Amino acid sequence: MKRKDGGRSFKKALKQASMGLVSMMPMILAVIGLVGLFQAFVTEEMLASLFTGDPVKDTFIGTVAGGIAVGQALISYILGGELLEQGISMYAVTAFILAWVTLGVVQLPAEAEVLGVRFTVYRNILAFVSTLLVSIATVWTLGVFG
Repeated sequence: MKRKDGGRSFKKALKQASMGLVSMMPMILAVIGLVGLFQAFVTEEMLASLFTGDPVKDTFIGTVAGGIAVGQALISYILGGELLEQGISMYAVTAFILAWVTLGVVQLPAEAEVLGVRFTVYRNILAFVSTLLVSIATVWTLGVFG
């Protein structure tokens, strides 16, 4: 069954979405700028110096560093390979890559603005805990089957 006002409601929704995007643009540009600055100034050697060799500490440090570093998945795989070549543990690299793509301290204000503070806090807490657990489970699984 066709609605008679379908065209008007679509135009109204499109206009509201456009206005929302325009109002979020300064926040989006700020997040992109901060991520770019971080990637330009933080080197692989600086990241490698954070890790201790202890699996538990490295998993935690990798999760925190990845959550702060935040970036695209493709770049995290390249960076993860470089960290492994520098002797960083698989626990740290796995946690770093997972946190890199699931957590994001830099974009917290934008996420809270768009999705709400409560959702943002819960999502990030769950992503943090999940990153720790999945990192340990992944390395353990690789050890068993590898």
